[in-house]
Amino acid sequence: MLGPALLSASRSPRLRHLVSTSRPTARVVDRFVAGESLDDALRATRELAERGISVTLDHLGEGITSPTGALASRDAYLRALDALAGYGTRAEVSVKLSAFGQALPGGDDLALANVTPVVEAAAAIGSTVTLDMEEASTVDSTLRILATLRARHPSTGAVLQSYLHRTPHDAAALATAGSRVRLVKGAYREAAGVALQSKADVERAYEQCLEILMTGAGYPMIGSHDPRMIAYAHELAVRTGRARDSYEFQMLYGIRVPEQNRLAADGYLVRAYVPFGADWYGYFMRRLAERPANVLFFLRALASRN
Repeated sequence: MLGPALLSASRSPRLRHLVSTSRPTARVVDRFVAGESLDDALRATRELAERGISVTLDHLGEGITSPTGALASRDAYLRALDALAGYGTRAEVSVKLSAFGQALPGGDDLALANVTPVVEAAAAIGSTVTLDMEEASTVDSTLRILATLRARHPSTGAVLQSYLHRTPHDAAALATAGSRVRLVKGAYREAAGVALQSKADVERAYEQCLEILMTGAGYPMIGSHDPRMIAYAHELAVRTGRARDSYEFQMLYGIRVPEQNRLAADGYLVRAYVPFGADWYGYFMRRLAERPANVLFFLRALASRN
């Protein structure tokens, strides 16, 4: 029951203020967030590159409530891509369309207008953009915007969440030539009518969707830290005869770092999801909700620093 409680806490302004203003908390967050500035993100990018690990940068700040905020998100990504020139696909960006105005009136058109310059800037430096998936209510909107962007920039990536009942169908539709799809389990609180509720069911769905993507013609991006899912990806790659450059493993910054290093050293494509920015609270609370071990780490660190 801890996970749902933490997901609820991620939306609490009171708790946001309490956690965000705690000095010990800010230090613990460094494990999961590269920092608040673009320079912090670039430092992390360089450090990961030295270990043979690629990155996807995420400028934190979702659920924008004004057109001005959406423009600020756009500009933050444009600055990041300008700084990433020369990295090619070793450094790309991930965006949440809610940060580009998706939830505002005329949200589809507004988000598309704001994210298009980001996608074009990425293409200009030989990089690309992946559209993160958020709450289930935004899936159709996100996939519509994805289809529009892919008409001119087919390498634009998508994210699917295995815990949604609809995901096997979406995976089959996206498992096409050149289609980049990151598969994750899902980190938002959803109703039983929309999403699977038990860990075992979510894992079975992940395996099902992973098989759809790995046997398809696209470019699967295995977004998991679960050793079972990583092993199953290896099994599917052997079974389907996939070359190592036709898929990649993606893991969150600061989580299972030795495994990231091991996979990269073994010649697999590994990409770390590197968040940065001042608005880290919601992201941080979802990381705690995903695994009890993250909560224990957090509490131990607070105790040691107090």
